Amino acid sequence: MACTPERPRMTPFYGFFHYVVKGCHDAWFRGEVAGLEHIPTNGPFLVAANHASHLDPPFVGCQVPRQMRPFARKTLWNGKVFSWWLDRVECIPVDRDSGDVGAIRKVLQALHDNRGIILFPEGTRSPDGHLQKPKAGVGLMACKTGAPVVPARIYGSFEAFGKGAKFPRFGTRVDVVFGRPITAAEYDDPSAGKERYQIASDRIFARIAALESPRYPVI
Repeated sequence: MACTPERPRMTPFYGFFHYVVKGCHDAWFRGEVAGLEHIPTNGPFLVAANHASHLDPPFVGCQVPRQMRPFARKTLWNGKVFSWWLDRVECIPVDRDSGDVGAIRKVLQALHDNRGIILFPEGTRSPDGHLQKPKAGVGLMACKTGAPVVPARIYGSFEAFGKGAKFPRFGTRVDVVFGRPITAAEYDDPSAGKERYQIASDRIFARIAALESPRYPVI
């Protein structure tokens, strides 16, 4: 995929909130962050992670030293101020109930602009913190773009602010682990026919599931 020259790593607006969120993670949900050496330093890429909390998108994005474009459900664009903020941090609205062609176009444009994309193969937050079966959507995005996919796994976010919780549990450790990038040759099987995108999602998610929680030093 031909790309435009590398842009500045972050816009000032995005950069401000990037460091605010990182500070919140460090102060209130202090956990380990491993595998940052696997994040590509240039060029387009995807990050695919498990999803158990509203904390997942910002806590993954704040660890990546480049500007990211996370997916967010389209229904979040329901107020002038918040909609304006989502647009300014370059979130991509997606309709989870249909094949969202507009979202695919925005992903292609973002990758052309050397942005990174954050995707969640499960499609929605886990109701119990356990890994759920991945949907074909992430496989479709990956196969359509051919971009490398960095698997990521978040530990502790369900305990910190899982589905159904009204308030975050400050002081709960939230760890983020990044794995080695997965190339298109590893996740894509063009001969798989109708199952191509689901197979790609399954292969990507298997790499997410294989990521182990960081080991804390024994004191």
